[in-house]
Amino acid sequence: AAVADAGKTTYQATFDTQPVRLYVKGTFVGYQRSKNVQTCHTSLLKIDGLRDRKDVDFYLGKRVAYIYKAKHGEHRVMWGRVMRAHGNAGVVRAKFRRNLPAKAMGATVRVMLYPSRV
Repeated sequence: AAVADAGKTTYQATFDTQPVRLYVKGTFVGYQRSKNVQTCHTSLLKIDGLRDRKDVDFYLGKRVAYIYKAKHGEHRVMWGRVMRAHGNAGVVRAKFRRNLPAKAMGATVRVMLYPSRV
C-alpha cells in the first residue's frame, strides 16, 4: 500500500502470516524387495504429486525427514536422501542414515525442498 506523506511515497509491505512450508509430504510404503528377499537399507517413498518417472528428477538428492515421537513425548528425526526412481509410477528410493523401522510403514515423511540443484 502506498502512503503519500508530504510529497514522499513510501511503501509498506503487508504480509500475511501464513507459514511457509519448505517440504512436500510423502509416505513410506515399504522396502525395496524381490520375490524372496527384502533389502531394508533402501526405503520406498510415495511423494504427493508425483505421477510418473519423469517428475522424479526434481527430487533427486533432496533430504528426507522421518519425524517420530520418542519416550516422554520428545520428537526425534531420522534423516535420509532421495536416491533414484523406482518403477514408472512416481515412487522413489531413499536411503536413510539408519534404516527406517518397519513400524514406520504407512507413516508420513517430509521431503525437504533442499538442497537445490537449480
